[in-house]
Amino acid sequence: MQNVLTFKRVSQTINWRNAIMVTVFHIVAIGVFFTFSWQNFAALVIGNWIVGSLGVGLGWHRLLTHRSFKAPKWLEYLLSSLACMSMQDPPDKWIATHRMHHAFTDTDKDPHSIRPGFWWAQIGWVVWGKAQDHDNATLQKYVPDLMKDRGHVLISNFYLVPIILSIGVFFAIGGWSMVIWGVFARVVYGWHTTWFVNSLSHMYGGRPHETGDMSTNNWFVAILTFGEGWHNNHHMWPTSARHGTEWYQFDQNWITIRLFEKLGWAKNIRLFNTEKPQIELKQAA
Repeated sequence: MQNVLTFKRVSQTINWRNAIMVTVFHIVAIGVFFTFSWQNFAALVIGNWIVGSLGVGLGWHRLLTHRSFKAPKWLEYLLSSLACMSMQDPPDKWIATHRMHHAFTDTDKDPHSIRPGFWWAQIGWVVWGKAQDHDNATLQKYVPDLMKDRGHVLISNFYLVPIILSIGVFFAIGGWSMVIWGVFARVVYGWHTTWFVNSLSHMYGGRPHETGDMSTNNWFVAILTFGEGWHNNHHMWPTSARHGTEWYQFDQNWITIRLFEKLGWAKNIRLFNTEKPQIELKQAA
């Protein structure tokens, strides 16, 4: 199967829009080696937490993709808007892709299957072929909840607005050097750490649960992604709001959800000890 998958991926054409965008962001991000300051570094670190943890991890992944807890609409829209600054396509396409990943994990229908190898799961699926360029029928199938929500449709249609605004803010505060750190370098760092979940967390690490796929618990990826690297746990209980199921599995995103709960912003929180395992969900589908 691996040879067939590899041939299929390689035979696809370059996705020029994505390839150009990825190349430009990486080239500009090289500027960090010549523009270091603690202020710029803080822009990258804080921005990565806001976008990568609050936006992508909590907003797009645990809240909107898996509905592992309920939140007020204003919070849904805010978190999704923050995630838009990750430059990983609009939320409807990102969430559709992730739901497809769970439906067809590590098969030929998985958009970023690990079976063709590390580089395909890491970045190849982005710059070759269809990537996340889903048509309307696919979106209607995988994200009907978002397609019916006018607020989420608006965010998806104007998903570039938040990062454009952030460029203006960083430029006003620290000039072009802060834009390099707070936008371009942050985006590149966020890309690769997010894609590590697709690659490293399907290659290296422990597999304490039989999930029928190659997902692993990878502590290194978990540190970089605020807890998203406990991926075997997540594939075992995909709708659980908590991914680090053991006391030593640090899960920053889960801590934030608990904080939201105390503030009254998170309710109906679903946990691994009350949810059906992935293997049972697939059998029931």
